[in-house]
Amino acid sequence: MRKVIRRGSVRGGLLAAAVIGSLFLGVAGCGEDEDKDGIPKDYKVVAGTELCGGDAMSVDAAKALKVITGSSRFEASAKEYTVAQAAANFVEAFWDPRVHRGDACRVLMPIGTPDFQLRITWRRVDGAPTGTPAPKFTALKMGEETLVAADMAYIQFACTSDKLADPLGPAHIVIGVERWGMPKPPEGDVEALKDAYATVAHSFSLAMAKELRCEKNGGLPAKPVLDPA
Repeated sequence: MRKVIRRGSVRGGLLAAAVIGSLFLGVAGCGEDEDKDGIPKDYKVVAGTELCGGDAMSVDAAKALKVITGSSRFEASAKEYTVAQAAANFVEAFWDPRVHRGDACRVLMPIGTPDFQLRITWRRVDGAPTGTPAPKFTALKMGEETLVAADMAYIQFACTSDKLADPLGPAHIVIGVERWGMPKPPEGDVEALKDAYATVAHSFSLAMAKELRCEKNGGLPAKPVLDPA
């Protein structure tokens, strides 16, 4: 049974599916788990604070999602997209040299609305950041490094935790929030978009740090710091 609908497989084909379905309705009928348009009956649309398991998006992050997407309602996250699962995946991969990154959550627009997708990811890195960021990024004072642009944000923080006991020092984690699959540059106030991406990235990073039981929440502030470093 399909739990989550991806726009590419449904929205563009709803009309065609309805027409084709009507031709065969007398023969096969609708699936027990789908409505007449082929949408699963358990399909849900939720507020931003309910995304990613309900523990990842603060009220401020939900408002930031509206700045980014123009919407306050989103497709419910798949069951595997929670902070708890992302943290468990990170812990499992911590000692595995073959795994350095993974999906944490996806933010999708409801069926019948313009296509838009944000991907939230985690990445394991070897140490504190070095080098100079690309010119498109603005640096903020959060964690070890926070870089934001009009279509993405990355927050790196150091985590000392009994879940990640390492004699060499703390684990270093990067949480990324990126607009996905959009060929055109973002539209709107660039500074407002940067603040919005930073706020979403901070919210998920703080939730991840708490889930991993990082000392002092990985050095992340309780509220996003949006002033340039």
